[in-house]
Amino acid sequence: MTSTVTHLWRLLKWGRTLARHGALRGIEEDSMTPPPVRRLARLARFGARVPRTPDYAAALVAIGPAAIKLGQALSTRPDLVGEKAAENLSQLQDDLPPAPFAKIKRTIETSFGAPLDSLYSEFDEEPVGAASIAQVHRAVTTDGRQVAVKVLRPGIEEELTKAIETYEWAAAHAEAYGGELERLRPRLVVAQFKVWTARELDLQREAASASELRENMVAEPGYYVPEIDWRRTARRVLTLEWLNGIKLNDREALIQAGQDCHALAETLVRAFLRQAVVDGFFHADLHHGNLFALKDGRIAAIDFGIMGRIDRRARIWLAEILYGLITGNYRRVAEIHFEAQYVPPHHNVQEFATALRAAGEPIRGLPVKDISVGRMLESLFAITRDFDMRTQPHLLLLQKTMVMNEGVATALDPDINMWETAEPFLRDWMRSELGPEAYYADRIIEVVRAFKKIPELIERIDEYYPPSGAAPPPPPLPDIAVIERRNWWGYGLAGLIGALASAAALLLAR
Repeated sequence: MTSTVTHLWRLLKWGRTLARHGALRGIEEDSMTPPPVRRLARLARFGARVPRTPDYAAALVAIGPAAIKLGQALSTRPDLVGEKAAENLSQLQDDLPPAPFAKIKRTIETSFGAPLDSLYSEFDEEPVGAASIAQVHRAVTTDGRQVAVKVLRPGIEEELTKAIETYEWAAAHAEAYGGELERLRPRLVVAQFKVWTARELDLQREAASASELRENMVAEPGYYVPEIDWRRTARRVLTLEWLNGIKLNDREALIQAGQDCHALAETLVRAFLRQAVVDGFFHADLHHGNLFALKDGRIAAIDFGIMGRIDRRARIWLAEILYGLITGNYRRVAEIHFEAQYVPPHHNVQEFATALRAAGEPIRGLPVKDISVGRMLESLFAITRDFDMRTQPHLLLLQKTMVMNEGVATALDPDINMWETAEPFLRDWMRSELGPEAYYADRIIEVVRAFKKIPELIERIDEYYPPSGAAPPPPPLPDIAVIERRNWWGYGLAGLIGALASAAALLLAR
């Protein structure tokens, strides 16, 4: 069990790095920041030269891999970190110096219990990309196929475990202050981040995700997922088909190659809707570096470490919400929020519909380039506060993916209207899912399931079953002993004294 002093020491050390990049300014100036947290922020920046413009992304890169991954998760939460911070974090580049090839080679050979040259006839020692979790090398298999080999960074599991422990500790103390911090549920945010990170650290599971997505996307011929080489894949090593293409953020190169950028953008939107709404299993890391245009006009996706999954009931709600916003049926959108228990029942559904209208009407019918995303988000976050809507962790990935998908589509075709592109797809799917045939089929399934539950219900008739809505059960939260508020400043002072003692020892050692 990590001690409180260790957590505080890490936070002060990270805070010092954040301060040098001006990233603590927003925390200090935010009226919702608890006084002890504000004091620790001031303590962390004591004596530092603070720039006027905060650079949150650069600060997190300086802190390390765990901070980079957390920053990418927080970039989807402007309600939690603020709009400006979220915009800066959305530019976070997951790009670090590569690990030495000798360690990478050792990881591969240990994973398969075989020498490298028995698996690959050629293997480039210089990686084509090095991120916070893993790096990718180009290789040729012994049977002559060109492949990409993804290998976890040495020691990354231990580094992430230590950092996440402190994130959990800090989130528990922040949430203990109640009010807005409790509504935003930072502990669940960190718990969900922990789940995502654990998935990224298992490359065999990433391979399984890619394989499942490849099967699902057969229905979308314009979208391609590379084939997995299972013989050369393990928990720390992933081998998959090498793809030659042009990154979707290089619009000039795409045009020069004769690609139809409008068609690519429409394919991207359609593919996302098919994954999220039809299959409930979607690629949740759709930034430019993970998407390519192939010579034949198809879009290819890579990097399947972060995937999202939502059940059928939630997908129907999602489709109805999107379709309602497109068509201006705000009353139905409001009703869905109450049915899903996203809004507490003591609020008025008509008032909520009016609030949605105020956010939705200014953007309906406009091309994406004319929509102020900041203004729209500001309106939506105001609605969540006014109607006591608690954070839905199972929808965080979906929200993030929708924003990223819109950004890539807009870069391809600034005039694309995502709502108009989505409308026929959603209409057809809703007709098949909510039509009379689907309705009666669902009722039959429900009756059969109800009969199967009767014996269990008789045995457990005295137990209470709370309504669960469409949300899956949240990740388990660790038991953390929260420091009493009166002791906060004392621990902070102890951390400062320890920091000064360490600094003095270093000076004397010279």
